[in-house]
Amino acid sequence: MTDRGELLLSDFLGRARRHHPHREIVCYSHGEEVLRYDYAAYAERVARLAGALRGLGVRPGDRVASLAWNHHRHLEMYAAVPLVGAVLHTLNLRLSAEEIAYIAGHADDRLIVVDADLRPLLDGVDPTLGVLDSGEEYERLLVSAEPYEGGPGVGEDDLAVLCYTSGTTGRPKGVGYSHRGLYLHTFAACLADGHAISAADTVLHVVPMFHANAWGVPFAATLSGAAQVLPGPHPTPADIARIIERERVTYTGMVPTVAVDLLRHVRTHGGDLTSLRALVLGGSTPSLGLIRDLEEELGVPVYQGWGMTELSPMASFTRAPQPIADPEERRRRTQSQGRLLPGLQWRIVDESGAELPWDGESAGELQVKGPWVATGYYLGEAPERFDDGWLLTGDVAVIDADGWMRIVDRAKDLIKSGGEWISSLALEQALLADPAVAEAAVVAVPHPRWQERPLALVVLHGEATEAELAERLAERVPRWWLPEQIVLVESLPRTSVGKLDKRALRASVHVPT
Repeated sequence: MTDRGELLLSDFLGRARRHHPHREIVCYSHGEEVLRYDYAAYAERVARLAGALRGLGVRPGDRVASLAWNHHRHLEMYAAVPLVGAVLHTLNLRLSAEEIAYIAGHADDRLIVVDADLRPLLDGVDPTLGVLDSGEEYERLLVSAEPYEGGPGVGEDDLAVLCYTSGTTGRPKGVGYSHRGLYLHTFAACLADGHAISAADTVLHVVPMFHANAWGVPFAATLSGAAQVLPGPHPTPADIARIIERERVTYTGMVPTVAVDLLRHVRTHGGDLTSLRALVLGGSTPSLGLIRDLEEELGVPVYQGWGMTELSPMASFTRAPQPIADPEERRRRTQSQGRLLPGLQWRIVDESGAELPWDGESAGELQVKGPWVATGYYLGEAPERFDDGWLLTGDVAVIDADGWMRIVDRAKDLIKSGGEWISSLALEQALLADPAVAEAAVVAVPHPRWQERPLALVVLHGEATEAELAERLAERVPRWWLPEQIVLVESLPRTSVGKLDKRALRASVHVPT
């Protein structure tokens, strides 16, 4: 912490260097180790990178972008850019060159540090924008640079990081995170009721570092002095399993689709993942079957975290305050979105804005506020999403008397049939409970009598017909919820961060958005 008591991200680096100098950071590429060093060496390289950035003309408030995989140089940027008071802007490498050009221009980036294989994604950016290769050019700069020994030159309320939403409902919007907000978010991630990351952990960064700060885990691992493992470009399920076993990883997180692939790999090829004390799923709701299989077949405790880019991104976690004896009840809790992290507030409201009770049944829009919740988008876009400090999430949720929250649906994804609401999310979960179903998505289609009816698109990993799926689904949901049609498909479109792309699905079945 600074002499003035301000909360700045540069504190994390100083603490890791002083208190955990010999804790390791390991970088892999395609499943093989390429570098192993410690926090003392990391801090030296970060200071040199900060000096190099200053030498390139980067000053407090400038946006420095990364377009990179999960590797040690990207982790060095996480510390070096805020150290000089600049704003780290993580670009999404799964976007098109056109989208990246728009975002880089909108953010007014000063410099982009890019991996060589991703360089073609910069074809559309302003040619006057500075570009630094993250390989040999990066290393030459570090060798010649003087270590930076100054402070950030900014205050705790100034921006430290800038991320953009995935743009599923229009152009991506920028979300700026202040030093103070990320500092407090990091404390929450280290709490026992959150990720519980500590110096005893070995953390594997599977979640992309361009996606909402990889859920804030790199910051939490650095602050706590945990060992960190970076899988490099294109990590496969085989790579992930091999790294977990070799490094005795204790903590990792991933979206459910990656967990499905990891489970399939271990079933076929074997692997020991029992060093994991926590496998955290996020991004979309996992099925009960997936949670059960991960725990029973792999011997891995599974949790779910919920959040949004606008929430830095974590808001809730499914860690129960007391042990739950019944395994199925515990898994049902894990399938919910959990309990609110300390430091935040939430509420559910009806269409008139009236607050609804926490009774586990009343469903309304979820709204959140707190010190790491965005109060506006970068450059003031979409002000209607914010109201007196509250973020209007667009999620429809229920909260029970014990404070456990469950997302019922996105407001725009609810299906109104004959004047009654049908939850597309609940239908998807019911379909996923079928052992033959690997993935499922439900969207609304127009109906001349009922206004809207659900249509289901299903990816199988077993044998089943549409009629058999419908017959089994009728045992799990009200009959009037049954989809107008179940369509078998080979794959479902997903966004750049692994979520179902409902907009693309609606377009594919010719339903207006």
